[in-house]
Amino acid sequence: MNDMTYPVIQHLIGPEWSAPEGEADRAVTNPATGLQIGRIPQATAQDLDLAVRTAESAFALWRHRSPMDRSAILRRFANLLRQNEARIARWITLDEGKPLAEALAEVQASADHVDWHAEEGRRIYGRIVPARNPSVQQLVVREPVGVCLAITPWNFPLSQAVRKVAAALASGCTMILKGPAEAPSGCLAIAHFLQEAGLPEGCLNLVWGNSAFISETLIPRPEVRKITFTGSVEVGKHLGALAGRHMKRATMELGGHAPVLVFDDADAEAAARALALNKLRNAGQVCIAPTRFFVQSGVHDRFLDALVSAFKAVKVGDGQEDGTQMGPLCHPGRVTAMEKLVADAREGGAQVLTGGHRIGNAGSFYAPTVVDTPDDKIALMREEPFGPVAVVSPFWEVEDGLARANGLPFGLASYVFTNSLERADRAAAGLQAGMVSINHFGLALPETPFGGQRDSGYGSEGGTETFDGYLSTKFISRNSVPVK
Repeated sequence: MNDMTYPVIQHLIGPEWSAPEGEADRAVTNPATGLQIGRIPQATAQDLDLAVRTAESAFALWRHRSPMDRSAILRRFANLLRQNEARIARWITLDEGKPLAEALAEVQASADHVDWHAEEGRRIYGRIVPARNPSVQQLVVREPVGVCLAITPWNFPLSQAVRKVAAALASGCTMILKGPAEAPSGCLAIAHFLQEAGLPEGCLNLVWGNSAFISETLIPRPEVRKITFTGSVEVGKHLGALAGRHMKRATMELGGHAPVLVFDDADAEAAARALALNKLRNAGQVCIAPTRFFVQSGVHDRFLDALVSAFKAVKVGDGQEDGTQMGPLCHPGRVTAMEKLVADAREGGAQVLTGGHRIGNAGSFYAPTVVDTPDDKIALMREEPFGPVAVVSPFWEVEDGLARANGLPFGLASYVFTNSLERADRAAAGLQAGMVSINHFGLALPETPFGGQRDSGYGSEGGTETFDGYLSTKFISRNSVPVK
């Protein structure tokens, strides 16, 4: 990994890198061109068995390493990410598609997450509970749960995995990481640079292959004590049920369909411009992207005009080209999904005000699209597009807006734009979501919790809550007077 060329994708189990070729290997393609840039090896049952045994063996030692030692390794890892940020960013643009500037921002944010976990991991404290008997001492200690399985998504292939890896390692756990086949280079960078940072062998094992096979093989293993997953609601429910069947801890960060409430006292044009930039980040392939735009009737038309103008001005192209503001979707299936949702909107009487079509014949490009609909009947109002499509609809009273925003079973992120403190507080209290951001986009920082409610999952990543899923609580009661 000493140049800018796209890396060879390999398993890392213990100290050994391997990539045996097989007929089931999967191609990795550049979504801007459709051309193959690599191949993903497929883990066998033997590979997974070795990964479990290796992680379990490493846990016996890693759990007892000083938090200071663990912190120092993570700090070195964060520095290596920064030193290699241009190279890693280029790899992410090649396999995931986002513009280089966004990929670079992802690498930098990932390094910040690692630094934060390195420091907070030194402050995982227990406590003393005053006892009723003066000869008794009561202790509460927090211990690492053991081997963890992480399954991570392709839309933020480095930062989503870093959150899980850093939390597990800082708390004293070891991990088996299953990275995304669509965009594998981010997880590969994690494994390589953690190894270079001095992480003991077996503390992080990286495997590739069929997600269902890997999860159904590893979750039942008694050595695996926790699963952490970021992805779709459907898959998350399946994995959550499998984890529950085997009494395994689980953290689930699942899909969203983030509502936006724009009240008529807000600066409609400024809100539209800010929301357009955030909506089209990573071509809309962001679980917390603002997607359902509920705009109070008094500013609906002004907001809509400004949003359409902002979408039309976005330069779409290969993420490696200068000036590109939005790259391709990650794979052709996302383009097909956009086409179906927009076709349904047209059939349902909604207006497509800009976009609504794929761009070109090469790559997975889809035009930034704004759909205006009077109600919630079209599929776009029920199904997360996970692409560059925004759907706008008017509302009248505050309670009407809140009811429609809460009308789906999702509850990940939500956004509010208003100049009224009373309305801001009312919306924050009324929105059924794990995160509410008012008049800006202040989510996903290392020091703040990131997680959802209802069908959007459970558990948090980031903030002091990040370690909760990786630690067990043990109560110890000790009488200093021997029993006679």
